[in-house]
Amino acid sequence: MARRIGILTSGGDCPGLNAAIRGVAKAAYRQIEDVEIIGVASGFHGLIHGDHKVMNQSDFSGILTLGGTILGTHRTPFKNMHIVEDDNIDKIANMKANYKKMKLDCLLTLGGNGTHKTANLLANEGMNIIGLPKTIDNDIWGTDVTFGFHTAVDIATDVIDRVHTTAASHGRVMVVELMGNRAGWLTLYTGIAGGADVILIPEIPYDRTKVIQSVAERAQSGKAFSIVAIAEGAVNQDEAGLKRKSIKEQRSQEGFVSASQRLASKIEAATGMETRVVVPGYIQRGGIPSAYDRLLSTQFGVQAAKLIADGHFGVSVALKNNIISYNELRDVAFKLKLVPVPSPMVDAAKEMGLSFGI
Repeated sequence: MARRIGILTSGGDCPGLNAAIRGVAKAAYRQIEDVEIIGVASGFHGLIHGDHKVMNQSDFSGILTLGGTILGTHRTPFKNMHIVEDDNIDKIANMKANYKKMKLDCLLTLGGNGTHKTANLLANEGMNIIGLPKTIDNDIWGTDVTFGFHTAVDIATDVIDRVHTTAASHGRVMVVELMGNRAGWLTLYTGIAGGADVILIPEIPYDRTKVIQSVAERAQSGKAFSIVAIAEGAVNQDEAGLKRKSIKEQRSQEGFVSASQRLASKIEAATGMETRVVVPGYIQRGGIPSAYDRLLSTQFGVQAAKLIADGHFGVSVALKNNIISYNELRDVAFKLKLVPVPSPMVDAAKEMGLSFGI
């Protein structure tokens, strides 16, 4: 049975990380005799460089409602893991060596898609790994929901709620750009919850003329404003199938850096309506976790502790059909959970008259 547990948080921060860490610790201290918990600082960067400390039980008190992560986080792209860069460090060799130096019996990795790829890599290198799925994008395969997503939906919905009043007061079109490069879950849920008129997500390449038509028709029917919720990774039909580098170059040639800026410009030019872009950005993943995310994170943490006690490694915790379970890491890595089209949520939005630009 594992006795010395390492924990790290990797990739972008999000609400619920500390709640999950707390859930693991509190359950482990009860379920596993003489357990020690080692906090690895700044994600895989800390594992590579051996940056860690022994945690005390008091370190896990008062963090349930705390946003961010008490361990710190860092982006260490999976694509660079096999590359020896200018610092001449063999990342994989260092991680294996530091895992042994820390005398870890297992390592918990809290993160998104990139984190799960590296977690699977480490499992294949012989380390005992358990993943916990966090991301506001909700795009990790095999789990109904990731912690952090619910809070982000709440925050982004509040943004659209507030934008509604200024849009209505000034008779403007407000293009609200939400996070989500490849998956549109956050924009879809937020758009419906916030009463957006147009929702544009990466999974459904949009026709700009259809978006403009939707805005114009609302204006003609006496509705002087429109709310467009657009994912940062949304593409129009001309860009569908192109690589991100090509899309970026094409937009740059037109004088724009984002889909939202270009779309807003085109809407204003075509309709004559004053159009503004709102980008809440990092606000969407900051602050205290929602009650739902505290519950989910805690359940995930408790499940991770149980898996450790059972000696069950090489897996990622998951919520499946409302039951806390797990998936094999090898099945989770390299897959994305995208919004299916058609899907009940997309269909419901269409039935209410929301436009997806198609």
